[in-house]
Amino acid sequence: MISLQQMHYIVSLSDVGQFQRASEICFVTQPTLSMQVKKAEDTLGFIIFDRSHQPLELTPFGVKLIPILREVLSESAKIKTISQQMKGNYVERIRLGIIPTIATYMIPDLFSKWLKKLQNVQLSILEMKTEDLIIALEKKELDGIIMAGPFNDNRFTTQKLYTEEIMAYIPNEAHSSVLVDDLKELHPWLLSSGNCLRNQMIQLCQIKDEANDNHWNYEGGNIDLLINMTEQHGGYTLIPEFYHSNEKQQKCIKSIVTSNSSFHPARDIIAIYPNRSIKEIAINQMIREIQLQYNKKIQNYDVLNWK
Repeated sequence: MISLQQMHYIVSLSDVGQFQRASEICFVTQPTLSMQVKKAEDTLGFIIFDRSHQPLELTPFGVKLIPILREVLSESAKIKTISQQMKGNYVERIRLGIIPTIATYMIPDLFSKWLKKLQNVQLSILEMKTEDLIIALEKKELDGIIMAGPFNDNRFTTQKLYTEEIMAYIPNEAHSSVLVDDLKELHPWLLSSGNCLRNQMIQLCQIKDEANDNHWNYEGGNIDLLINMTEQHGGYTLIPEFYHSNEKQQKCIKSIVTSNSSFHPARDIIAIYPNRSIKEIAINQMIREIQLQYNKKIQNYDVLNWK
C-alpha cells in the first residue's frame, strides 16, 4: 500500500497539474516528488497521471483514486486532532467559505459573536463564488460553506439557516413595492458571472444574459458598486434583505411583488459541511448564532434557485 506522504504528493499534484508547483507546495524537490509518485503508481499497478498533457490530466484510474485519497488524508488528520484534544493543547481551525452577497453583512454582524462563542478556535473566512465554494469543500480545503440553496449531496450535511427576501434598489421610485414586470422596463445592473444573485436576477426578471455585454463588464460581487451605478446612471439592481443600508439608501429599497400574486422573491440561505466532520460541534455553534441573528416571521415567499 502507498504511504500517507505519497498520497499527499499525489493529491497536491492533481490540484495544480505541474510537478514543479506541487513540489513547492509539498516542500520537497521536484525529483523527489516525481520519484514518489512514480513509485506509488508502480505499487498500485496503474498510471495516475497522463504526462502527455500540460497541465497534467488524471487517467480514468486517477479520477477514481483522488477522492479516496482525499478521504484517507482527512481521516488521518482527525486522528492527529483527537490526540491534540486529549492533551488539552488543541486550537481548532475552522475554514469557512461564504458567497460575497452574504459575507457583506454576515461577517460584520456575527464575527465577534462567533469568536466569543467559540473558545480555542482559529476562524478563517474566505469569500468565494458558489461553484468555487463547492469545489473547495469537495477538496476539503474548507470545513464548511454558506451559500444560497438548494444543494443536495449525500456526502454532505445541509442545514437551512434562514430565508431572505430579495429586494430591488431603485432610486427615485416613490412606491414601497414594485411589480416584477415593471423591472423589465429598467436597465439592470448585474454582478459578474458565478454570483448566484446574478443568476436569480436573470431568472426573476427574465433578462437575457448577454444584455449588458456591450455596456457592462464587471468582475466581482460588490453590491455597493452596483448601488452607486444605479444612483449615477438609473436602472435597478437586486440586493439581499439583510444588506447594511444607510438612511438614504433605505428609501430606495423596494419589495418586489411577483406577477399576479402577493408573493415576494426570496432565497434560502444554507450551511453545508462534510458528514462525520470532527468540527461539527463548532460548526453547529456558528450555525445556531446565524439562525438566532436572522430569525424572523415567515412571509409569502417565492424561493428562487441559485443556478
